[in-house]
Amino acid sequence: MEVKFSECSLISLEKLFSLEALDDCPALQTWLTEKAEISDWERTNLEYFRQLLRHNAHNWNEIELIQNFIGPIFALVNFSGKHCNYFAERELRGTVGDVTLYGSPDGMIASGFREPETPYFCFQEYKKHLDPKGDPAGQALAAMLVAQELNGHRRPLYGCYVVGDIWWFMLLQERTYCVSASYSATGGEGIFDIFRILKALKRAVIELTEKQ
Repeated sequence: MEVKFSECSLISLEKLFSLEALDDCPALQTWLTEKAEISDWERTNLEYFRQLLRHNAHNWNEIELIQNFIGPIFALVNFSGKHCNYFAERELRGTVGDVTLYGSPDGMIASGFREPETPYFCFQEYKKHLDPKGDPAGQALAAMLVAQELNGHRRPLYGCYVVGDIWWFMLLQERTYCVSASYSATGGEGIFDIFRILKALKRAVIELTEKQ
């Protein structure tokens, strides 16, 4: 049996793999509350991108959202290193139980420089705020399930999905998963929290890849 990421939803994955959604997840909270320094230069850039998103969030389609906001945010974090990189629209395939899941996540962070090798964390499904296609949370979780198999179930898998200006972060551990509260990239300190969480993720990925 083969299932595309785009066909997955939280409901279908819960039924297919006996997954359990948790309301409280200490490992996720540890990641979300980890401290990371944000320089004045980074804050200036983040404020610029926040204003750009605020002006266009309800008008951009999915590609425009990726190119004008999400991509620049990930570039500002800069996940590109000697042993890992940020990859977009790269095919990912794996067998979970007796089901083959496959697709091309909008973004993933994996070991490797020119091409992804072992995916670690953070799979994103970016969807336009109005009339998003499918279930972005389910699509992200499906990619995380494949990554979990490729990692040999040795560590929790992290991810996030984005709908318009709203971000949610996710954690998968064995057959339980949890989803964070929402973070608005246009309101309050949301964009700085998002950036801090991504910088904490970068630190974790670098530590993992340097140990290999």
